[in-house]
Amino acid sequence: MDVCQKCGLPSDLCVCESIAKEQQKIVISDVRRKYKKHMTIIEGLDGKQIDVKSLTKLLKQKFACGGTAKDGTIELQGQHGRKVKEVLIKEGFPEESIEVK
Repeated sequence: MDVCQKCGLPSDLCVCESIAKEQQKIVISDVRRKYKKHMTIIEGLDGKQIDVKSLTKLLKQKFACGGTAKDGTIELQGQHGRKVKEVLIKEGFPEESIEVK
């Protein structure tokens, strides 16, 4: 049986990531880049507490777009601000901690 290194609970009972989700202050913004291309930037994620790569993969599949994750920031191609907020809420992030600019 695997044991979480942070809380000492068995892996199936570990609550570390759900607690970390409640402590995040996430900012979602739409930015225009080169050649009038739009990017959705998701900032404020702590890469040490939340698996940013798997979250990026989920968002890219959900919106059928390209994107990347680096330094706790997720960049998605296209304008997806409002829809990203809905997906993050479904993933367990509290609505009060998500700000869309």
